Amino acid sequence: MEVSVRFAPELWIFLAPRNRRPEVRLPYDGTSSLGHVIESAGVPLTEAGDLTAGGRPVVPAYRPGPDEVVEVRPVRRPQTVADCRFVLDVHLGTLARRLRLVGLDTAYHNDMDDDALIEQANAEDRVLLTQDRGILRRRSLRLGAYVRGARPDDQFLDVLDRFRPPLAPWTRCTACNGRLAQVGKAEVENSLEPGTRRSYDEFARCLACGRVYWHGAHGGNLSAVVDRAISFISLAT
Repeated sequence: MEVSVRFAPELWIFLAPRNRRPEVRLPYDGTSSLGHVIESAGVPLTEAGDLTAGGRPVVPAYRPGPDEVVEVRPVRRPQTVADCRFVLDVHLGTLARRLRLVGLDTAYHNDMDDDALIEQANAEDRVLLTQDRGILRRRSLRLGAYVRGARPDDQFLDVLDRFRPPLAPWTRCTACNGRLAQVGKAEVENSLEPGTRRSYDEFARCLACGRVYWHGAHGGNLSAVVDRAISFISLAT
């Protein structure tokens, strides 16, 4: 027994090459849910949006009939979540720093396994961002999203496009995700290198780890990242 499924082109990246066409026939046992059929084809349900069967809206628990054509659309953008808070898997460290740079609450550790990531995402109501399709298909995960793009620039814009979060640049520690607070030069002077003391007067300190920040030699590059994010969000809304 088979069921006809039309996946939107945006979802073809998850399909086996032989199935990347307008309509595919997938094996179906007659009792499994539509959600199971979709994930069996390689598409995590976190990436599936509106579903129809025979032209009628259905839910992932629906069991399609043998003569119904199923259509699977990508998740709508912007995707609405209660709070744009994220946790990233171990392969997305650069993306984590960029999200923190624009003020997004982003948890990241380079040594967490899948179970720990899911536990933190669920416990803290965070969206798990990953390029691991297997973890997105884990039933225990409540909120997840596949990050598109091989380059950090593309990944960054993909997350901004998908969630359109409110930005608050320069308010989070890129090292630990803690909040930054402005401090007087005299408060941090003893921890600065002589050249930094001579050249800069405005500083911020992380309230969690104590790291000190200032607009140094690499500030122009970071400002370009921030400006691009602000412009992207402004044009997208």
